[in-house]
Order: sequence, then C-alpha cells, then structure tokens
Amino acid sequence: MEWVVVVSVLVMTILSLLRVNVIIAIITAGLVAGLMSGLSIVDSIDMLVNGMGGQANTALSYILLGAFAVAISYTGITSILVNYLIRVLSGKKTMMVLAIAGVASLSQNLVPVHIAFIPILIPPLLKLFDQMRLDRRAVATALTFGLKAPYIMIPAGFGLIFHQTIADGMNQNGATISMSEVALSMLIPGSGMIVGLLFAVFISYRKDRVAIEGAGGTDATITTDVEKVSFNKTHALTILAIIGALIIQIIFENLIFGALTGLFLMFLFLVVPFKLGDKIVSDGIKMMGFIAFVMLVASGFGNVLKETGAVNALVEVSSGFLGDNKVVISFVLLLVGLLVTIGIGSSFGTIPIIAALYVPICIAAGFSPLATAALIGTAGALGDAGSPASDSTLGPTSGLNADGKHHHIWDTVVPTFIHYNIPLFLFGWIASIVL
Repeated sequence: MEWVVVVSVLVMTILSLLRVNVIIAIITAGLVAGLMSGLSIVDSIDMLVNGMGGQANTALSYILLGAFAVAISYTGITSILVNYLIRVLSGKKTMMVLAIAGVASLSQNLVPVHIAFIPILIPPLLKLFDQMRLDRRAVATALTFGLKAPYIMIPAGFGLIFHQTIADGMNQNGATISMSEVALSMLIPGSGMIVGLLFAVFISYRKDRVAIEGAGGTDATITTDVEKVSFNKTHALTILAIIGALIIQIIFENLIFGALTGLFLMFLFLVVPFKLGDKIVSDGIKMMGFIAFVMLVASGFGNVLKETGAVNALVEVSSGFLGDNKVVISFVLLLVGLLVTIGIGSSFGTIPIIAALYVPICIAAGFSPLATAALIGTAGALGDAGSPASDSTLGPTSGLNADGKHHHIWDTVVPTFIHYNIPLFLFGWIASIVL
C-alpha cells in the first residue's frame, strides 16, 4: 500500500513529460492508485469524481476571478501597464523579468486576482519577448515566483488564508501555534524561492532563446496586439472596484465574495456595460475554465490517495525506520510531502492532510511548533511549484502559450521544479532544524 503514492505520482509525471494532456495524466494516475489499492476501475472513477468537490470553492473562485480580470481588461487599464513596460523596459531583459515577478507578486496580496491577470497581461508582451530573444522559461519562473512567494511569506490576502490553514491544521491535531509564529516559520523556506528566482534570471535563462512555433502544441489563442490608452475616469473607477474586492476578500477571507464584489462594482460604476455581463462571464470561463477543471480533477486524485489510506501507509512506513534523528526525520517528511503534494498540485488543499500526518510525528520527535509549521508549510508549497496540476504552473503557461510557442511541461513545470522545489526543500529542511 505504501507504494501507491509513489507509483501513481510517477505515472502522472511520466505521462506529463511525454506530453499527454495533464487532465488525462491525472485521471490515469488516480485509476492506477485505485487499482493498486484493490478497487475496481468503476469504484476508482467514482471515488475520483466524488473527491472533485474538494476544490469546488477554488474552481468557482477562479472562474469569477477570471470574469473580474476580463472586466478589468475591458477598461483598457492593463494596456497602460503593458505600454509602460514596453516603453521603459524594451531591450532590458533582466529588468523585464524582475518587473513581471513584481507585478505577479501583487496578485496574491494587494490585488487578489491570483492567476487571472496572466492571460491578459502576458500575451500582449509575447511579440516583445520574441524581439528581445527573451527566454520564456525565465518569465515562467518569474510568474510562478509572484504566485507563490508572497503567500508563503506574507500573511495578507492569499497568504492570510495559507497561514491560517497551517495554524488550524496544527491546532486541530494537538499542537499550539499562533498566526504570527506561522509567518515567522515560513520566512526561511520563502527565502529559498528568492534564491531560486535570482538563479533563474541571472544564470539559468540569461542567454538569448528563440521561441519555436508550435512548441506548445497549440495554435495561437489570444490576440497579442497592444492598444494605446491614456488614464481616464473609467480607470480610476476600475481601481476603486479592485480596492473594494480586496477589502471584502480580506474582511471575509472569501475569494468568491471578493470577486463578486469586484464584478458588482464594475457594473454599478458603469465601467462595464450591463449588457456585456454574459460575454464577460463567458470569457472568464473560457480563460480560467481549463485550469479550474484541472484543479477539480487533481482534488479527485487526492481523494483517491486519502480514502484508500495510501498516504497514511506511506507516512507510517517512513516514520517506522526514522528513529529519533530530527535531521533524518525532517528530510523524509519533506520527501513524502513532495510526493503527496506534487501529485495533488495544491498547497491549500493538501495542508489539512499533511498537518494531520505530520503533527503527531513531529510532537513525538520533539520538534518545536515553529519547526513543525515550517515542515507543513514547505511540504504544501512543494505541491504548487513544479507540479503539472498546479495553478502556479498552469497560470504562466496560459499566458506564455497564447501563440503556441511555450510547452507546459518543459518550459514551465521543469524550470519551476528545478528553481523552486529544490531550494524550497533545502531551506525548509534547514528551517526545521534551526527553529
């Protein structure tokens, strides 16, 4: 039973590397996990489908955030940002990549639209990337950094939810920790991502690279033309709608409510004509629907692993030969966490599972609450970077492959795994030892 997680995750990873569609790869991995656990194919499918509801809240959030992002784009305010980047950073590849990482970071805390901004902001820049011979893998790593590092280290916006999930998971399983302590524990693992970003930008992807037509396996899907737009009253009202969505999201800690508030204000301020409501929502679904569905299927896969007892068996076997050496225990726990979370592809969705498994082991081994939080948070974060099913990799691909020149696995997943999962693992390991 303990090999179920390992084999199923390997199946998903190998199929993805062979360029099999990520949804098919996840479903196949789920069926393999079910069959190895003694279930029939039909029972495995039923268990996978029943578990898809675990990410229903996230999927609906993405759809509504997609509609909100489309409404924002309708006003032309994103064109102002694109034109500014083109005017100021043309020919400055390193500064362009770092600026994109900075803009992406705002999407987690200040303007909580998460990945919904990417298909709007990035496609108009693709022609400029090609002219600059900018390696799109550098842009992918910059976007993933912005989608992950802020919520790992900053307890605001999505970070507030992430840190609260860790605290709740620990407190419910016998450990006591505060939100401020969780934030402190994640500073060292989060620093690993900064190292990974700098390594990617200044070393790995510094050289020129020409994007190849058809490398992504699809034709162009998004118009990449840039309009000339000047700031006006409509844009000011759009900013008010964004602020309103941010305030509601922070107060109620609910992305769906925040996105609905933003959309409502856009229509109330007449920034977007009411008659375009159907088109706005339809375009939002078109832009974010695939990613939302991948998250649903990944949740079903996670349910198969959980309900069959495969995750528990893996942790029990791992902990059985660990002894009392904290260095070895933390390393093995992170390795197990990597296997579990990279298969499910959601840090938020796997934290409760990881917490239930880690806390008893950490308490028995004498880890401090800070060290335990670092292990749990790092293990969850490992599922977001370098996983084919993660929104932090699917999001960058959705923008960079708008012209069919960017491959999800080889141009996004592999680079982000190398530059973020490896330093996250190492820095999280160090944090668990020194805290």
